[in-house]
Parts: sequence; C-alpha cells; structure tokens
Amino acid sequence: MSSLEELGQRISTIEGRNKKVEKDKAWETSWTRKFVIALFTYLAVGFYMNSINIDRPWLNAIIPSIAFLLSTLTLPFIKKTWIKYSPSKE
Repeated sequence: MSSLEELGQRISTIEGRNKKVEKDKAWETSWTRKFVIALFTYLAVGFYMNSINIDRPWLNAIIPSIAFLLSTLTLPFIKKTWIKYSPSKE
C-alpha cells in the first residue's frame, strides 16, 4: 500500500511541475512580457541617449524597441523552420 501512496505522491509532484512549466512557457511567449521588455528597452536607451546628449533621444529610442518587437515576431517562424530542417539527434 505504501508504494501506491508513493506513486501517487510522485504523480502529484510531476503534475505540479508540469503546471509550473506550462505557466513559465506562457509567460515567455506572452505579449505582456514582450511589451514590458520593449518598454524597458525604450526607457534604458532613451535615458542613455539623453545622458550623452543625442538629438531627440526619446524619438531615437523607439527604433531599438521596435526592433525587439519585430524580432519576437520572426523568431517563432525561424524556430519552426530550424526544427523542421535540422538533423535529428535521436
């Protein structure tokens, strides 16, 4: 009977870990995360450009933020293509 209880506990542990992994994956691909990173990129670049006296730093800081967002749109496509054509290591 003890081994059944241990097995049930192991299954519960695995299911709990799987839920955490699913939430982590959802966060990694969420628009909220992408927006927050783009915002922080904009602010960091804007403050940096402002501190070194670049003309119109807040306008120029938009470019790296947009580049980041565009990269997040193309990476899933590139990943799928890479998976499709990469040699299997199995």
